[in-house]
Amino acid sequence: MASTSQPTAASATKGIQKVIFASAAGTMIEWYDFYIFGSLATTIASKFYHTGTAVGDLIAWLATFAVGFMVRPFGAIVFGRIGDIIGRKYTFLVTMTIMGLGTFAVGLLPTYATLGVWAGIILIALRILQGLALGGEYGGAATYIAEHSPQGRRGFFTSWIQTTATLGLFISLGVILIARQALGTAAFNNYGWRIPFLISIVLVIVSLWIRLSLRESPMFQKLKDTKTVSKNPLKESFGNPYNLKWVLIALFGATMGQGVVWYTGQFYALFYLQKIFGVGLVDSNIIIGAALLLGTPLFIFFGWLSDKIGRKKIMLTGMALAVLTYYPIYGAMAAFAPVNSTKPFQQFLFAYQGYHPVALALLIFIQVVYVTMVYGPIAAFLVELFPTKIRYTSMSLPYHIGNGVFGGLVPIIGLSLINRTNNNYAGLWWPMLIAAVCFFVGLFLVKETNHIDIENAASSTSAVSEAAGKLEKK
Repeated sequence: MASTSQPTAASATKGIQKVIFASAAGTMIEWYDFYIFGSLATTIASKFYHTGTAVGDLIAWLATFAVGFMVRPFGAIVFGRIGDIIGRKYTFLVTMTIMGLGTFAVGLLPTYATLGVWAGIILIALRILQGLALGGEYGGAATYIAEHSPQGRRGFFTSWIQTTATLGLFISLGVILIARQALGTAAFNNYGWRIPFLISIVLVIVSLWIRLSLRESPMFQKLKDTKTVSKNPLKESFGNPYNLKWVLIALFGATMGQGVVWYTGQFYALFYLQKIFGVGLVDSNIIIGAALLLGTPLFIFFGWLSDKIGRKKIMLTGMALAVLTYYPIYGAMAAFAPVNSTKPFQQFLFAYQGYHPVALALLIFIQVVYVTMVYGPIAAFLVELFPTKIRYTSMSLPYHIGNGVFGGLVPIIGLSLINRTNNNYAGLWWPMLIAAVCFFVGLFLVKETNHIDIENAASSTSAVSEAAGKLEKK
């Protein structure tokens, strides 16, 4: 018996590794496509928008960046429904194709100097397509991995896909940095900024080729074989009050706090380095890249740990730490930033020490640790809330509202608050407020999910809630 069981176990391990690699590679490329747009904000905002001031151009660019986030919930609804009716594999092949073509088109798009206001309008349209695609991608990839994962290891396996957003941002920064160094500042600002957009098409083609070799999720395939696929996932997800209750709890008790912590600790930190603290493009990208490189393995660690001790306590601890320490962390960052004579920044708690990029990288790393705590377990948590037949739709909406709306608005709300109050730290108020509200909602309403067997539809959190509710009525 031992000789026959070993190949089976090895085959299963190899199978899940292929699933993780193919899903994560594709999702990482989608995040790369999505984030080069934000990573280049300070370089090319004025190429598509002419508001009369550099700050106005940047706000217009960040607003366009935010549009991509705002439409993600609509993408979650559209593609979540398709994923629950047709299948996980087909859906994330479609979303990747849309994202890749949209990014490639941005690299070819003429600027304001050629098209006038139409350059910005077309850019917004492309950004909407990207947001819709990303709204369908994450839920499919996370669900696909989770539905291949063995019981008791779901947090560990899904945490690999949680690394993809950070890796996508890391690679986008690396490509930008390499292109800028190779071409020189003038050439990069003139035409070289297009290179990160254009080369994404090669990455997308490779990822599509890898994903085409995958089979459908075994849990969804079982639904198809038994003809129990949902006929109306939207109605079953949001028309059922018991399921809708957990969609809302997932949003207000987990994903909106996770979203603002994620964007503050990574993308928004880059914005602060460049626009508030006056760190140059090359140095700021290296600082963020070093912090991300150090922090990325922690996604997997906290995913693994959530299998052992639970998802809830890890995520809520990350939110609480963010609320309590953002002000002193950014005060310390101000103490180690370069001198900015054109727009001095306020000191908070710490006296000015002089420019120290290593200290800045360590302070960003602390924020990345919070990111890994809230983000590492979130995929497994969301998957365990809902039954297989409506899982893609139900988990995608709260995730993308939390990340796309609450998280995606962090930069533009932050910059607006800074400009209105003339307080450099006002940009932290929004993420701190949202994380604090989410912490208290999650503390009292979110239930632990790491024990749930997702193959058994009746054991999902929403199904248990529905059964208990109907029993009470009787």
